[in-house]
Amino acid sequence: MAEILRVDHAGELGAVQIYRGQRAVLGSAPGRDRINGQLAEMEAQEAEHLARFDRLLTERGVRPTAMTPVWRLAGFALGAGTALLGEKAAHACTEAVENVIEQHYAGQIAEIAEREPELAAELTKFRDEELAHRDLAVDEGAREAPGYALLSAVIRTGCRAAIKISEKI
Repeated sequence: MAEILRVDHAGELGAVQIYRGQRAVLGSAPGRDRINGQLAEMEAQEAEHLARFDRLLTERGVRPTAMTPVWRLAGFALGAGTALLGEKAAHACTEAVENVIEQHYAGQIAEIAEREPELAAELTKFRDEELAHRDLAVDEGAREAPGYALLSAVIRTGCRAAIKISEKI
């Protein structure tokens, strides 16, 4: 259970930072009100998830990953970097991250459903919100981003590596 909570906390922290990085780049650009509103809304949901995991870590005496400072910086850099490539690349980032997170949450939900039904229900709600983020990104042209296949593959691989590292460290 400690690994589940630690990695989920790290993932939500990273997600908040990705959206902050994207908003840092796109927030001051003229004509970007639509995407800025979308990013702000998604960031707010991720911040709610993060706050819940903060509470769960405290309640259950679980330490956050030692990689927190790295993930904070890496998330912001990923968000800013994809936003510098354009709106579609920012959406491609969201799609790639949320695909990995959805699969990760689904596995956790199946693993804990019987012994922790309330937590499984919370994770299901979070997973559904992540899926909505992914679907929005696809609708907004994520797959039309320059170098989409490579960009998406690199981001998904990085997310999977971050999950494995955060579970243990």
